[in-house]
Amino acid sequence: QVRLVESGGGLVQAGGTLRLSCAASGLSFSIATMAWFRQAPGKEREFVVAINWSGDNTHYADSMKGRFTISRDNAKNTVYLQVNSLKPEDTAVYYCASRYNFIATRQEDYAYWGQGTQVTVSS
Repeated sequence: QVRLVESGGGLVQAGGTLRLSCAASGLSFSIATMAWFRQAPGKEREFVVAINWSGDNTHYADSMKGRFTISRDNAKNTVYLQVNSLKPEDTAVYYCASRYNFIATRQEDYAYWGQGTQVTVSS
């Protein structure tokens, strides 16, 4: 059974930094594409970034370029998302997702999902 568990969310002031983690189990992590999505209050879930199995290929949503950085540690079965210079509009539930295929940006392309971690940015 695949399990993705996000952590690292919380309440942070604007301008701060957060590093989210997603620990995977029951998954052949080293060959899986991993992605982060987010869902802000009252909005649809949106793609943030994805990383391929080896970590040498990433794809960011245009609006996420610059402040967001994805990385992975295949030895720890964990993918990370660092967000710098946080803004109130970054407030959302951040979800980790995975698939056994090349990088994709649509939710429906991802078979496995975590429960999400809440990030709240205060102004």
